[in-house]
This record gives sequence, structure tokens and C-alpha cells, in this order.
Amino acid sequence: MVVGDFPIETDTIVIGAGPGGYVAAIRAAQLGQKVTIVEKNVLGGVCLNVGCIPSKALIAAGHRYETALHSDDMGITADNVKVDFSKVQAWKASVVKKLTGGVEGLLKGNKVDIVSGEAYFVDANTLKVMDEKSSQTYTFKNAIIATGSRPIEIPTFKFSKRVLDSTGALALQEIPEKIVVIGGGYVGTELGGAYANFGTQVTILEGADEILGGFEKQMSSLVTRNLKKKGAEIITKAMAKGVEESDTGVVVKYEVKGEEKTVEADYVFVMVGRKPNTDELGLEQVGVELAERGLIKTDKQCKTSVSNIFAIGDVISGPPLAHKASYEGKIAAEAIAGHPAEIDYLGIPAVVFSEPELATVGHTEKSAKEAGIDIVASKFPFAANGRALALNQAEGFMKLITRKEDGLVIGAQIAGPSASDMIAELGLAIESGMTAEDLAMTIHAHPTLGEITMEAAEVAIGSPIHIIK
Repeated sequence: MVVGDFPIETDTIVIGAGPGGYVAAIRAAQLGQKVTIVEKNVLGGVCLNVGCIPSKALIAAGHRYETALHSDDMGITADNVKVDFSKVQAWKASVVKKLTGGVEGLLKGNKVDIVSGEAYFVDANTLKVMDEKSSQTYTFKNAIIATGSRPIEIPTFKFSKRVLDSTGALALQEIPEKIVVIGGGYVGTELGGAYANFGTQVTILEGADEILGGFEKQMSSLVTRNLKKKGAEIITKAMAKGVEESDTGVVVKYEVKGEEKTVEADYVFVMVGRKPNTDELGLEQVGVELAERGLIKTDKQCKTSVSNIFAIGDVISGPPLAHKASYEGKIAAEAIAGHPAEIDYLGIPAVVFSEPELATVGHTEKSAKEAGIDIVASKFPFAANGRALALNQAEGFMKLITRKEDGLVIGAQIAGPSASDMIAELGLAIESGMTAEDLAMTIHAHPTLGEITMEAAEVAIGSPIHIIK
């Protein structure tokens, strides 16, 4: 029995302080709510601490090293280029620390009460927050579940010293000579590419026909080609069967075309997806309905089957993207405040920080045709852009998807340098109901990669300047 556990009252309690939870808490506080946020690990969640941010830092460092080694065609050579990987990791940690410290400052600045511990629902208006030493009861008017997800563990590849999830892969203190990556999705491709840039021999085992199956083949094939240039081996239609682990490395067994094979490495990265953290919240206590794979059922305002409990991010359906979680956090907070906010995913981008970068927003050719929309697909190559040539990164293209009847922009795909930044303009075009002519008539600075958007729009309206129609 806990002595002195008097309930603490709050208007809105947010469970999880990742990119969904902390954004939801801040927006709810801005809208006049008394807000409490509960986090059992560290502020910023997976994204800031062991996901999006540290992986991009590692990718950036790998690019610097690879560029130092391979800039001969620009007249730049360097002797004795070295990597102090402990310094790389220390720099990466400093980036993370700045951001997580910033999140704490933002929460406190918005008068959000930060509580450390693990939350468990007692009923639809009560939960307990427990840590190793104590338990505290909270009563609330509304709750937002933002507990995120964790890596899926394959039974035959139990996580260990040399069988690593993404967290372990990002925390290595030395550059491995050889790694095997199981799963050629976003995370596997990004981290495989990062270590390939540091000189690691990378083998990617992917069960499907292609890596990065969520993207069009003409996009993912560019990434495949670049990985192979770096010496990576990509084995598709492969089934990982098991692993033998020793003090010095691993032997991974896999099957391809009915034949069992093995590959030796220092480590194996298991990156086959994520599962929602919904199994230890006591959701059954309050009757929150679950869908398949442990996801929480929600409506267009992120409301669950219990009217005062909302859910956002990786615990609900859709891709596990940090910006999706943040967007949903704002929607849920505004819905709680009585605003008529609803989710609309048409303008949500997806990005892979591969080489080249891949980005997509809205419809693809395939999805538009499946929806019965008569479209025009207009491509413009990076090779016809002055800035891309000056960067010595002229590989790739932009494809603009417009509605044939009126030129309305309904989608875009980019494969090329800075695709992750360029896609924002296309998302804005979709959200704003812009046409190809609107984009073509927008003056873009020269020479910039942004001009490619204007050029693709000119292709769409039939008046391209820098390629032959």
C-alpha cells in the first residue's frame, strides 16, 4: 500500500514524450489546458534519442568521410583521411542532447508538468504513474496516448551483443568490418548506407523483390545502384533463417531460391519493422478498442472508442513517421479544446535519407490510377539543373502528378540531393490546391535545386524550357 497517494488533478494527461506526445502537450497547453506529460524513459522519445536525429547525424558524418575520400573529379584529394569513431559518436550525442534539452525547455516554458514513470489506466478518468520507488494517481478529463513503438524481434534473431536493433546499431563504438542488415526498408537502407560510407562491407537481406518497397522501382533502383557502387551486396527474395553468435562475430543463415546460404559478419542488424507500445497500458481496463497488430482504433480526430481518450503516432494506423505523430498530436489537442480539427493525410510526405534521397507526397502514378483519376505525370531530371551539376550530384529526377482536367497538383516524387527539403513545397502545393501553372509561374531563385519544381511544372503544362519536349 502506497502511503499518501492523493490523486493529482489535471485537464489533459499525455502518455509519452516523443515527437507526438510533447507536441500534443504543448499545443494543449497553448489552448488553455492544464497539462501533464508522462515519460518512462527520456524526453524526445525514440526519434530524438535513438532514431531520426542520431541516424541523420551518423549519415551526415558518413557523407563527410566519403566525400573526403572521393572528390578527385573536382580536383580535391586528401591523404590519410581518418575516422575517430568515438568522436563521431560523441558529436552525435551532443546533437541529441541539445534537442532533448530543448524539448524540456519548451515543455516547461509552456507550463506542462513533466512526470517520470510508467503509466497504467485504472479507469477512463484515472491512471497510475509508477517508477521503481513509488506510485502516484492522476485524475484527468482527457488523455492522449503517444507511447510510440519498439523494434520487432524475430524469434530466431534474439537481440544480443551482436544481434542489434536500430538503437544498438546507432550505438556501436567502432566501425565494423562487415554487417548483415535484415530488412531493406527505411531504417535498414539508411543505416546500411551510413556504414557503407564509413567503409563497412554491407549485406542487406530483403524478403521482397526490391528494397524500399514503399517507393516506385525507378526511385529505389537508384539507391540500389549506389549501394552496390559502395560494395554493398543486396540479396532480395531472401528469408533470414537464424544466426550463430560468437565472441567475435556472427554467421547468418538465409534461404534464397530454395537454397540455404550463410554470410559472416561482425554484427547483424535486425530491422524488419516496429510494433506499437500498447500492451502494458491497461487499455482493457477502460475498454479502448484495438485493431490488428495491437494498434488502437481511432476516428478522424484521433479519438478512441472511449470518448475522452485519444491516441496518436505509432500506436495508431499509418506509417510510423515522427512528423505524422506531431501532426496528429496537434489535431488531438485541438479536438480536446473543441476545435473542428480532423486529420487529412493527403499532404503527408515520406522521406528516406538514402543516396540519393527519396521523397514522396500525395498520389503516385499508381495510386492515382487506382483511384480512377486521369493524370499527367511530368518528369524533370536533376542532370538538367545547374545547381545539381555544380554540387556534383546530378543523379535523379522529380515527377509531378497533376490532374489532367485542370492541372491540380495531387502528388510528387523526388529522387535526388535535398529531396527531403524540396518535398515541402510540393506538400504545400497539394494542401493549398495549387495547379502546375501556379508552380510554373512562381519565380524560383537561380541556381537552386528548387528550380526543378518549377521546371517539372513547366513540363506538366507543356512548356518546358530546359529539356526538349
